[in-house]
Amino acid sequence: MSKNHRLLVKNAKQVVLICNNGEKFLTRHGMNNLRVIENASIVVGSDGLIKAVGPAETISARYSESSFDNVIDAAGMCVLPGLVDAHTHPVWAGDRVHEFAMKLAGATYMEVHRAGGGIHYTVEHTRAAAASDLLSSLRSRLQRMQRAGTTLVECKSGYGLQLQTELKMLEVIEEASRLLPISISSTYCGAHAVPKGKTVAEATEDVLQVQLPRLKELMSAGRLKVQNIDVFCEQGVFDLDSTRAILLAGKEMGLNINFHGDELHPMNAAKMGADLGALAISHLEEVTDEGIVAMAKSKTAAVLLPTTAYILRLPQPRARDMLEAGVIVALGSDFNPNAYCCSMPVVMHLACVNMRMSMTEALAAATINAAYALRRSDTHGSLEVNKHGDLLILNATRWEHLIYQLGGHQELIRYVVIRGNIVYDNDKTLDL
Repeated sequence: MSKNHRLLVKNAKQVVLICNNGEKFLTRHGMNNLRVIENASIVVGSDGLIKAVGPAETISARYSESSFDNVIDAAGMCVLPGLVDAHTHPVWAGDRVHEFAMKLAGATYMEVHRAGGGIHYTVEHTRAAAASDLLSSLRSRLQRMQRAGTTLVECKSGYGLQLQTELKMLEVIEEASRLLPISISSTYCGAHAVPKGKTVAEATEDVLQVQLPRLKELMSAGRLKVQNIDVFCEQGVFDLDSTRAILLAGKEMGLNINFHGDELHPMNAAKMGADLGALAISHLEEVTDEGIVAMAKSKTAAVLLPTTAYILRLPQPRARDMLEAGVIVALGSDFNPNAYCCSMPVVMHLACVNMRMSMTEALAAATINAAYALRRSDTHGSLEVNKHGDLLILNATRWEHLIYQLGGHQELIRYVVIRGNIVYDNDKTLDL
């Protein structure tokens, strides 16, 4: 056994493992029976992976001869896995704060969209922005997410709607993943809207004949890493046939199908996605009963976004119906200029209050199930041996405070650790 390790977190009041039998996801029963151990310690090795987690006395005896780069005494504190944000749009220029007033006054999402706002406003600004400026704003947004406890995040392109800008966005996402400790799952979302002046058919053709072939070349040459393909399947945007064609083309390139469905209208996108073997479908505010049954059967994750439903005053996604049906429910912040939220603790709170999830369900949905939605639950989402040493240490004696204290995460999160490295130390004792 190697004598030197990266990190020892000892004597924690609670360690929330989430699961401890290598589960790739949890459904309702498992989500309500999370694995929690009291008075426990964790060891992260020099490779950044968890080497041991268990009772403090056992770990202390087993590692009595070892040295550690860092030791955190977590007495009176709680340890949780790093949070996973399964749906974000963090690369863009030109904020839409002015549109918030329109929405508050009653304008619908599609009314704002038709008035030249919404995605089109952001596309215009993102096309014009230098890659260096997009990278700078992306870095600060990801660091903000990291401070709120996110250690793995899905990041989409989708504000280019033409080859050059979509590639610029994907390159910026890749550069950020090299520069920052946070883990990133990259998503190509060239079919996020129909560009101005194009029909749905023309936009679909451009994605299939121009954008995806070039992306395939760059991926094959090892110049770009992309994991997922996304389409905004919606009335007035991409219909079921266009969506199916694009998702299948992406699947043939080895991309995970992970798309927007049934947000504003019940198009039965969930049923179509499940039939295609989708890894995940997001939004689902208008999901059909048939779609719920199909997703449970195909083990397609439902990535629910309580921020969007809240901000746009949409019907809440039917989390309870999905959970009862055996669907794998995950959570995401949907961070974008329309829903400006970087905090998974706030997302979990909204999921509990507005979608009637229990606190344990919300935490499982923001850890192991969100990791599953990105095909990363073998490395992320729980505190198990050989997984990444990504953890949050809370200055609280019960983990539930992270959800209970709305917006309180800024004071509660004492440390954020990624692969055994302390990436955020929120030492409040220095306040004068």
